[in-house]
Amino acid sequence: MTDLPEHPDFLWDNPEPRKSYDVVVVGGGGHGLATAYYLAKVHGITNVAVLEKGWLAGGNMARNTTIIRSNYLWDESSGIYEHSLKLWEGLEEDLGYPILFSQRGVLNLAHSLQDVRDSVRRVEANKLNGIDAEWVDADGVKEICPIVNTAPDVRYPVLGATYQPRAGIAKHDYVAWGFARAAHELGVDLIQNCEVTGIETTAGRVSAVNTSRGRIAAGKVALCAAGHSSVLARMVGLDLPLVSHPLQALVSELLEPIHPTVVMSNAVHVYVSQAHKGELVMGAGIDSYNGYGQRGSFHIIEDQMAAALELFPVFARAHLLRTWAGIVDVSPDASPIVGLTPVENLFLNCGWGTGGFKATPGVGDVFAATIARGKPHEYAEPFTLDRFTTGALVDEHGAAAVAH
Repeated sequence: MTDLPEHPDFLWDNPEPRKSYDVVVVGGGGHGLATAYYLAKVHGITNVAVLEKGWLAGGNMARNTTIIRSNYLWDESSGIYEHSLKLWEGLEEDLGYPILFSQRGVLNLAHSLQDVRDSVRRVEANKLNGIDAEWVDADGVKEICPIVNTAPDVRYPVLGATYQPRAGIAKHDYVAWGFARAAHELGVDLIQNCEVTGIETTAGRVSAVNTSRGRIAAGKVALCAAGHSSVLARMVGLDLPLVSHPLQALVSELLEPIHPTVVMSNAVHVYVSQAHKGELVMGAGIDSYNGYGQRGSFHIIEDQMAAALELFPVFARAHLLRTWAGIVDVSPDASPIVGLTPVENLFLNCGWGTGGFKATPGVGDVFAATIARGKPHEYAEPFTLDRFTTGALVDEHGAAAVAH
């Protein structure tokens, strides 16, 4: 499909909230919209409302760097991310909507001998899980992405990289609009400008949400609010093991096509791709402070630019167009929390840190199944809340590709 989408105002209605729903999904970003879509499509649950305090997909979904990959280290992580990548590969046809999914590959650079050891280990782990992954040396990096500086005399010389050919990018707005339109057509109510101000429980069971647009009774409530998940959970007395940080991103002016893939470097804290229109899309590590601001610190931008120019000297004269930050929710093991809570019929999908966008269709499918069945989907079982008491952690700090 190559046609550009219509203006989003025509893709769904803006209804008044009804008095009650079988399922209320809190958060109208990619995860919330995907969850509602799969609830309706796969499980036949259509009496669903998605509540968004602002506009649909105006939070992290509009503020990420759109990278999609599944080359995570541990079996548990690669399982859910590979499930998501397979859904990405058929998502445009499934939604009947263009998402500009471009499988241009992802390079994760190694700059030290320890980087090399860790990278080769991850490649072998990926292969054991049936994920396309390979190790390439510095010459291989240059062949895949000729504009990377592989000179040996730079601060962090490129010694090689992991490479996942099936990885890539998609147009985040189109993804959100596609899910929203499809969910709407299946009968889901998409309610914007509707902030949740309280969650009611009766005898240990969720019963309603209070919102800026009135009280809404709910059979089940699903939290998909990324960095604000811990704020919502406190409304029912749950103290989640999450910290929220701004995550910096920025884009350049429009340039001619020059960057053929996605390049990520944990050591120098930058990842760079070129969007379909031509702008360079760059991300960095999270700001060290906790916060809910959607703008990062200037010193992070400065370090990010220095790192980008070290890897890509060809960008030296490119102009910065705009910067922003998403609000990422980071768990102690840098892995998500997906599943049930101590409050009956209250479900959690949070803690994705920097990996939320790439998980969108996968966790939407998995979370919808968890909500519908009242028990964790097999891909969600390793990511339940109780792992922080059992000690069965899934430590993905290294494979998350940026410093947490």
